[in-house]
Amino acid sequence: MSNNKYNGQDPFSDGNNLIDLDHGRSSSDVFQYTPYESGIPQSQQQYTTRDSFSFGEGPSGGRQMNNSNPFSDPFEDDHNNSFYDYDNSGSFRKAPLLNTQNRPPYEDATGGGGAGGFFNGIAGKINNTNDYIGMRDFDDKSGGQSDFDIRKIWGNIKAKVSGKKLTSDSGKKEPRQIYIMNHSANASFGYYDNHISTTKYNFATFLPKFLFEQFSKYANLFFLFTSIIQQVPNVSPTNRFTTIGTLMVVLLVSAIKESMEDLKRSNADKELNTTRVQVLDPVSGDFHTRKWINVKVGDVVKVHNEEPFPADLILLSSSEPEGLCYIETANLDGETNLKIKQAKEETAHLVDPKRLVSELDHSEIVSEQPNSSLYTYEGNLKNFGNNDVLPLSPDQLLLRGATLRNTQWILGVVVFTGHETKLMRNATATPIKRTDVERIINLQIVALFCILIILALVCSFGNVIKVQVSKKQLSYLYLEGTNLVGLFFKDILTYWILFSNLVPISLFVTVELIKYYQAYMIGSDLDMYYEESDTPTGVKTSSLVEELGQIDYIFSDKTGTLTRNIMEFKTCSIGGRCYIEEIPEDGQAQIIDGIEIGYHKFTDMFNDLRDVSSSQSAIINEFMTLLSTCHTVIPEVNEENGQIKYQAASPDEGALVQGAADLGYKFTTRVPKGISIINTITDQSLDYELLNICEFNSTRKRMSAIYRCPDGVIRLFCKGADNVILERLSKDEPQPFVDATLRHLEDFAAEGLRTLCIASRIIPEEEYQEFAAKYYKASTSLEDRSGELDAVAESIEVNLFLLGATAIEDKLQDGVPETIHTLQEAGIKIWVLTGDRQETAINIGMSCKLLSEDMNLLIINEETKHDTKLNLQEKLQAIYENQPENEVALESTLALIIDGHSLGFALDPELEDMFIDLGSRCKAVVCCRVSPLQKALVVKMVKRKKKKSLLLAIGDGANDVSMIQAAHVGVGISGMEGMQAARSADVSIGQFKYLKKLLLVHGAWSYRRISIAILYSFYKNIALYMTQFWFVFTNAYSGQSIAESWTLTFYNVFFTVLPPFVLGVFDQFVSARLLDRYPQLYQLGQQRKFFNVNIFWSWIINGFYHSAVIFLTAYYIYSYGNMLPGGEIANNWAWGTMVYTTCTLTVLGKAALTVTLWTKFTFLAIPGSFLLWLGFFPAFATIAPLINVSKEYEGVLAHTYPSITFWAVVFGVSILCLLRDFGWKYLKRIYSPESYHYVQEIQKYNIQDYRPRMEQFQKAIRKVRQVQRIKKQRGFAFSQTEDQEKIVRLYDTTKKRGVFGELSEGI
Repeated sequence: MSNNKYNGQDPFSDGNNLIDLDHGRSSSDVFQYTPYESGIPQSQQQYTTRDSFSFGEGPSGGRQMNNSNPFSDPFEDDHNNSFYDYDNSGSFRKAPLLNTQNRPPYEDATGGGGAGGFFNGIAGKINNTNDYIGMRDFDDKSGGQSDFDIRKIWGNIKAKVSGKKLTSDSGKKEPRQIYIMNHSANASFGYYDNHISTTKYNFATFLPKFLFEQFSKYANLFFLFTSIIQQVPNVSPTNRFTTIGTLMVVLLVSAIKESMEDLKRSNADKELNTTRVQVLDPVSGDFHTRKWINVKVGDVVKVHNEEPFPADLILLSSSEPEGLCYIETANLDGETNLKIKQAKEETAHLVDPKRLVSELDHSEIVSEQPNSSLYTYEGNLKNFGNNDVLPLSPDQLLLRGATLRNTQWILGVVVFTGHETKLMRNATATPIKRTDVERIINLQIVALFCILIILALVCSFGNVIKVQVSKKQLSYLYLEGTNLVGLFFKDILTYWILFSNLVPISLFVTVELIKYYQAYMIGSDLDMYYEESDTPTGVKTSSLVEELGQIDYIFSDKTGTLTRNIMEFKTCSIGGRCYIEEIPEDGQAQIIDGIEIGYHKFTDMFNDLRDVSSSQSAIINEFMTLLSTCHTVIPEVNEENGQIKYQAASPDEGALVQGAADLGYKFTTRVPKGISIINTITDQSLDYELLNICEFNSTRKRMSAIYRCPDGVIRLFCKGADNVILERLSKDEPQPFVDATLRHLEDFAAEGLRTLCIASRIIPEEEYQEFAAKYYKASTSLEDRSGELDAVAESIEVNLFLLGATAIEDKLQDGVPETIHTLQEAGIKIWVLTGDRQETAINIGMSCKLLSEDMNLLIINEETKHDTKLNLQEKLQAIYENQPENEVALESTLALIIDGHSLGFALDPELEDMFIDLGSRCKAVVCCRVSPLQKALVVKMVKRKKKKSLLLAIGDGANDVSMIQAAHVGVGISGMEGMQAARSADVSIGQFKYLKKLLLVHGAWSYRRISIAILYSFYKNIALYMTQFWFVFTNAYSGQSIAESWTLTFYNVFFTVLPPFVLGVFDQFVSARLLDRYPQLYQLGQQRKFFNVNIFWSWIINGFYHSAVIFLTAYYIYSYGNMLPGGEIANNWAWGTMVYTTCTLTVLGKAALTVTLWTKFTFLAIPGSFLLWLGFFPAFATIAPLINVSKEYEGVLAHTYPSITFWAVVFGVSILCLLRDFGWKYLKRIYSPESYHYVQEIQKYNIQDYRPRMEQFQKAIRKVRQVQRIKKQRGFAFSQTEDQEKIVRLYDTTKKRGVFGELSEGI
């Protein structure tokens, strides 16, 4: 293995070498065991490497770098070296093909230990276990707060009471016995019903789980203790029920909100549970429609094309030959390629329902216990026909969450239902999430509590000292003989209650209402309504809305989230000319350096085709014939309208065949020995005899088909990745189109298109006969059959003639590139976690602007933990050694690409620090070929290592649920892969593009609104109730209240309740248009500019300051100016009313200085609240004493409102207090403005933005960089499942379907 050093070289100096792979690691390195691959024997680690022309041969035969620069590796598709060899579609989870085993490539001898990859590798041996398997099964070092698990708590209590040791239920259990279509026999086993619930609560857990969540907030614990103290006789200076009553209201409001949000989840579950499916009635022998929730273990169900499976099924038969069926598992593992399942040969004939009933009447299935391994299954079918036992394997297992594709129907027996299905075994309970703001508040409430204790101690000591020192002056209080120690502790409780309002109990009701209404407004935003699927944005956890404005990392799925999973034949290069349906702007064909670049229309291609005298006509005909013949697609003809639907295991291959059909070469018929093509341009039907198929795999990266054509000539048609096709071109005949095709491939790659090179050759009869003999011998080999077949194919795939190239667009969701670009400008780092191949992920990253041409792609694709460690160290070392002054500038040019195998090593505790260090220095990270569990582990690792960062995860499939629930905020897309992610998420949206407004606008608004509302609520309570503290120094520490108790209660209930609500709901510090225009403003939330410890205490200190100014000025003014016009003197209640009124006006004035958007609601809340108090006081002071409620107010009204001193103090002192706030606000904006201050000026004065537009300039620069690239990364758009030749030879589409829809001989 080579040892790379930098020797002082600048790894960024060469603009041509921007992509790194694996530093020339030798493939002979020993695989090292890690905890992420438990159960994978070392002896079974097999890797194959193929030397690229970009690398030299080292002494060991491995690849060595020709350049010591770690950033200089030319791009090479090395995905075949990965542990996550996704079969041929990008998965290590091999699809069941005919009689092959559906097992991962690395499995222990028992067949169970290693299966399931990461699900089993980390969770341990999970076969035959009845435990729930989820995220909690794994070691989470996050140190965060764990979820509330009522089952675990109950188990612990039960163990302590019984004195028995608590044991896990993970011991080996007997296999489950399932009697087919016999509910009464199965009922005795107590199998789960098919009900699915993703709710946070149920009837039994609501109260304990809700109370646990609420009393984890220290404020609620504080008020609970306060309310208990108030019940002690002769201690409380206020009404004994004021705190407990208010706390009950707070809990009631929270309970109602939680119930309503959980009801939304319940309704979504109900919609799924009431989906319909056909179930076989053993009595009548017919299928009847039944709800999913009523499907039971042992039922035989019939699932039609495009329908999801209602439970985990064992496949009995299908409409296709030999019981074949295609399924899509994108909702489970993110893979877009279809998988093939096959029924047992003995059951494949069961298509008649009545025959099903008769032959399965006494049959039973002995099955493994429910577990979370998606890719393993063991069971037996017993007492069926003449067979005593039929073994069942993953080939026959159809999982809930998957969808039937390209198959008219299947029949299956239900083996696992509801929460025992493998999908739900991989799900986790809805976690309790707490926001960053709540965590800060919790800590600050502890600090406020300490201040309260200090205040209570000061007052208590003061009272004891006063009583002891001034006994003679206080003789009228009859305090002789008082126990001073008892008095001291009693005083502590009294002052605790008196100062308890330093923590505003009304805050939590206000915040709950604010968040709920913010969630309502987000859901009502028509800009985030997806009309096509009638999907509005939904906030299911409103308590997290402010976190939407503080996100640092986004973890996104690709398939269905960024892309539509729809492949479209976009353009092609034939004979050195590019053809496209619509020529883009500035895309006209022109000759540059002897190469034609630009596009011609498809109509021009038809004209060239008709000109049979030109060589271009023959090239086009050969090219299009190859597209319509070289594939394994099955045509399905709709008998009603005659339209053909192509059944393709790979969406790429289906797009190529459909593209050829649209251009006049329509593939119509497949029989075991050939195919038929209709040329709609010449109106000819041509038959091609299929001789052999050399299948695609991840090592070959190409597919060939050998046909005897209508003219009797044998031709080999080949399509594949550009590097493997180019090295097999003939050296003896001219290749006129190579340079032009390579240039076109670079242009296609720059647009993010998926490309293939197309080539062919004529095979002489003698050469073919020799090849056929070798091919037959290899196909019957008992040792290394696939290797033998590849070697034989290699011998015939030579001397090719390059015809051109194709380009397929993996269509992105609307607005994805713009959204990602804007989010990156906002300072959010985006990590894409996908199950796709490396080159596919890179090209999608390019097309969606996650990656750009000027980025350095740091690629980690290693085979061993040691190599992964060295790779990480070398890249970090290069970054440290070449660290520029502007670190941000460096980070904006780096992107990390890591495959699932290397990621497994990188997540090891030994390497995770280096991995997160490197990943956090990159603008974007792409993790390829990752399992669903790895997605969650990556999120949890970043969450654990970046404690101050907030994480958002977004996806649309069931495979994204664990990731979504692991993040601080989970967003689900109601997409093509189902609703599982949307049901489990905190927020659901219809399209990825809505994430931009959700975060940049609603998130930023919500964060600032919640922050201001909370800060203001603390401030206003401190401003009033701290006057009570200053008052104790003048009332002999007696605990005398400064104002009447009900008036103090109404302060938070009526007179200051509206300002924080209006600030939290309607205030906009910057308009939505400018927040979108200046995404950098989002960094205010990331940097905690509106709510942090310093800001919190600045508001608290300001409250102390205002309370001191109000008390002292009022005290000294009334010391000498309390004489009324009639010669009377105002008592302490009149003075207290004046202080109360001044405080109310001051805090309302503070709200006026804080608000940035004045609406009718703002006027109602701020001036309106003061007017409400001015009107309320006379009425209450008049009526209350008459009904013996507040006798303190008797005669007070006459001593307040008529007094000029009263009004002078109220308005004069309020202005005096706010002068400091106004001055600070002025100085802050003038001499130390924040970024949003500038934007507010732009908004206020409608200043035009004259910044130069850089888009065209940047586009031109990117073009120049593309041309300068030595080698482009081109993702070939092709993948297949193995044994495709065997499958296609089973089909004869000339046959007609029988009465049950099965394929039968035509009459």
